Amino acid sequence: MSILNVEKLSHGFGDRAIFTDVSFRLLKGEHVGFVGANGEGKSTFMNIITGKLMPDEGKIEWSKNVRVGYLDQHAVLEKGQTIRDVLQSAFAFLFDLEAQMNGYYAEMAEADEERMNFLMEETGSIQELLEHHDFYIIDSKVEEIGRALGLTDIGLDKDVTELSGGQRTKVLMGKLLLEKPDILLLDEPTNYLDENHIEWLKRYLIDYENAFILISHDIPFLNSVVNLIYHVENAELNRYVGNYEKFQEVYEMKKAQLEAAYRKQQQEIEDLKDFVARNKARVATRNMAMSRQKKLDKMDVIELAKEKPKPEFNFKEARASGRYIFQTEDLVIGYDKPLSRPLTLSMERGQKIALVGANGIGKTTLLKSIIGEIPPISGKTTLGDYLYPGYFEQEKKYTDNVTCIDEIWKEFPSYTQYEVRSALAKCGLTTKHIESMVKVLSGGEQAKVRLCKLINNETNVLLLDEPTNHLDVDAKEELKRALKAYKGSILLICHEPEFYQDVVTEVWNCEDWTTVQL
Repeated sequence: MSILNVEKLSHGFGDRAIFTDVSFRLLKGEHVGFVGANGEGKSTFMNIITGKLMPDEGKIEWSKNVRVGYLDQHAVLEKGQTIRDVLQSAFAFLFDLEAQMNGYYAEMAEADEERMNFLMEETGSIQELLEHHDFYIIDSKVEEIGRALGLTDIGLDKDVTELSGGQRTKVLMGKLLLEKPDILLLDEPTNYLDENHIEWLKRYLIDYENAFILISHDIPFLNSVVNLIYHVENAELNRYVGNYEKFQEVYEMKKAQLEAAYRKQQQEIEDLKDFVARNKARVATRNMAMSRQKKLDKMDVIELAKEKPKPEFNFKEARASGRYIFQTEDLVIGYDKPLSRPLTLSMERGQKIALVGANGIGKTTLLKSIIGEIPPISGKTTLGDYLYPGYFEQEKKYTDNVTCIDEIWKEFPSYTQYEVRSALAKCGLTTKHIESMVKVLSGGEQAKVRLCKLINNETNVLLLDEPTNHLDVDAKEELKRALKAYKGSILLICHEPEFYQDVVTEVWNCEDWTTVQL
C-alpha cells in the first residue's frame, strides 16, 4: 500500500532548479535512504512533503489517516519543560482522551437513563483505546526510551533549555520514537549522537516495522538500515533497490554505460556531419547527404550531466610551533557546575588527538576552555609558543544577508574577487552557491564556507568540533585525506570512528574524567 505519492514535482530557488519533474513513491514498511551531494535538495524535499514549503509544481498525496513523525532539530523547547514532559507529550492525544473520559464520569452523577447509556458506551470505547495504546504503562515506556538514548543519565527532570545540542536532539528523537508514527522522516539523525546511541538507533531502525525516509552521509549507518535508495542529482530523482553499497555499484555501472553510449554517438555524429559536408554539393550524392542530415536532425542526442566540482582541502601551514601546544594544571571545566575532575593534560607538537565520549560531558567545553573562549571553573591552561590555531566550530547560525563572496572577503580583504571565487570553488561550491547568501545554503554547503576560511589561514594547530556533520561523502573523504597530510597538530571532536581512526595518533575518552553521571 502506498503511503506517499509525489508526482511531477518541480522546485527551484531563483534561477537554480532543485527538482525538475520528479516522482517518488513510498510503500508501507519501506526503509528509504535519501542520498545526494550537499545542496542537491534533500532537506528541501523533506520540507516539501511535510508541507513546510510549497513546491513550484507537482502533487504530494499522503494516504488517509497516516501519522507522520519528522525529526525537526529546530523545534522549540520551552523553558520550564523537563525532558520527561517532552517525552510524555508524545502521548498528548491519549491524555486528552483520558480528560474527556473523566469528564464523562463526572457527568454520570446527574445523567438520565438515555444519557447514561451514551456515556457508558463512550467511556468504554475510550477505555479500550487507552489500553490498546498502552496508556497505563506510559511511564515505563518513557523510562525505557530515556535509558536507551542516555537521557536518564542526564536526569528526566532536567529543564530542556539547559541541554547541549546533542542532548536536545536525543530528547526530540525520543519523543518521535515514542509516537510510533506510520512513517519516520529523519534528517541526519546521527549528527549529534555519540557512538553508543548511533548503535542503538541502528538496531531500532533495522527492526522498525513502519516506513522511514532517512537522510544521512554516514555510509556504514545507511548500509545497515535501508533497503531502498533514492538518489538526487542534477534535479533528478532515481530509485535503486538495495543498500548504499548496492546503489553505488549500479550507479557506477549505469554511468559507465552512458559514457560509452555518449562516446559512440559522438563518433557517429562526427561521421554523419563529415559525410554531409563532403557530399551535399555533388548531384550524384546529394540525396544520400540529405538522408544523413535527416538522421542527424532526428537523433536523440545523449547529454552527460555536468561533473559537480569535487572539493580540494589543502591546509596552509604556518611555521612550526614550540614543543607544547598546551598544558593544563588541575583544570576544571564547566559553566555553573563542574563537568570534569581536575585535569592535568598536555599536547605536544605533531600530536593528532580525537576527543570522544557521550554527548553533554564537556568535549566542546574542554576545547573552548583550552583556547580561552570559556573561563575554567578552576585551574589553568598554558598555551605553547608560536601557535597559529585554526578553530572549526560545530554549528554557526547565519542570519545576515551576506553572500559567500562577502563572507570570505571579510576574512581575507586583500584577496581579489577572482581569488575569493577560486578559494570557494576549491571547496566544492558552484558559481550559483558562491553568489548565494550563506543563510540559504544547506548545512553541508555552509560547512564548506567555514572550511574555506580555515584552510586559507596559515595554521599549525587545528581545533575541530564535529567537522564531518552535514558533509557529503566526497567532502568527508577529501577532509580525511587533508587532515592525514597536515603536518601540524590536531585536536578533533568526532563521533565517526571510520573517519578519525586513520587520522589521529591517539584517542582521549572524555568519559574517563567527566563528573557527569553516565
